[in-house]
Amino acid sequence: MSDTEGSDEEEADGLRKIIHVDMDAFFASVEQRDNPELRGKPVAVGGSSGRGVVAAASYEARKFGVRSAMPSVTAKRLCPDLIFCKSRFDVYSEVSQQIRAIFRHHTDLVEPLSLDEAYLDVTEDKLGIGSATRIAELIRQEIRAKTKLTASAGVSYNKFLAKLASDQNKPDGLCVIRPGEGAAFVQSLPVRRFHGVGPKGAEKMDRLGIETGADLAAKDIEWLRAHFGSFADYLFRAARGIDLRPVRSSRIRKSVGGERTFSRDLSSGSELRETMEDIIDIVWGYIERAEAKGRTVTLKMKYTDFQIFSRTKTVDRPIESKEEFAAIGRALLEEVLPLPMPIRLMGLTLSKLQRDGEDEPSRPDAQLSLL
Repeated sequence: MSDTEGSDEEEADGLRKIIHVDMDAFFASVEQRDNPELRGKPVAVGGSSGRGVVAAASYEARKFGVRSAMPSVTAKRLCPDLIFCKSRFDVYSEVSQQIRAIFRHHTDLVEPLSLDEAYLDVTEDKLGIGSATRIAELIRQEIRAKTKLTASAGVSYNKFLAKLASDQNKPDGLCVIRPGEGAAFVQSLPVRRFHGVGPKGAEKMDRLGIETGADLAAKDIEWLRAHFGSFADYLFRAARGIDLRPVRSSRIRKSVGGERTFSRDLSSGSELRETMEDIIDIVWGYIERAEAKGRTVTLKMKYTDFQIFSRTKTVDRPIESKEEFAAIGRALLEEVLPLPMPIRLMGLTLSKLQRDGEDEPSRPDAQLSLL
């Protein structure tokens, strides 16, 4: 493995050349770029109210333990000097389009994962450069020149390894995992670094004595299936640095959404309406990042007794604006007030997605369901 810039990689026959580019603390970095007074200071994007949530944190804030999706009150407790900025998703989306134009200057095989990260397949790059490492260097230089922001990149022969590599030398770093190096690189990492292994999965592995990729690679497929079910095949391949998924420029999501679990149960209309506004801000940010257009909005609630309740509204055309999305979310909430009992969770989801350029779907009636 090499983490230095400027060296060409030797590509084995038949292997892809994949780059994963991930912007560094994207939302917070845009705010620091546009407001010089914020540079070098701990910054969080999101609501600063008692029920607000951090959407993004600068690296200065991360040193104090501040992370995205963290309640704002917790973030402020960890970092008393934390500066909150209201999200500006229109600006983030505009910058994202600049970045994607840079990607497509080199290849049409671009698979965006969000506004701030994407996979690129440069096996056959448009400019005939030939070296994925060199292309990654050029992309990072172009992003810095055109946006005044930094990006980290990972270069390898499959998506799994490229994504791991892009996180290796953040911020503003480059890491290359060459053919023949993947298994050793993966097996040196803690399993919590594996994409798809969340906190609960990492805790389970720890109880089973699995802390590193090497520990995971030592288990046979039967043992993994006995303990992890359908997730076992992925883990078996990942522990060996194997990933056969192609970069898909037409990747389609089924839904985009988010939810909040409260520190205490809520029941009053005023609290629920305030919380709805926070959720609208956060979820619309996810929708913007995914560049999603959909026709169905679903309100989900979990009562204090853990029963789940939802209401859904489908409209006859894609929802184009935050205002329209918010209006539907608010209307769904008003339909269920007053609640029969307090809730511990609320969420909003946009589904029935379509991509730009697709034909309009046939017009359905508005739907209302109670689950």
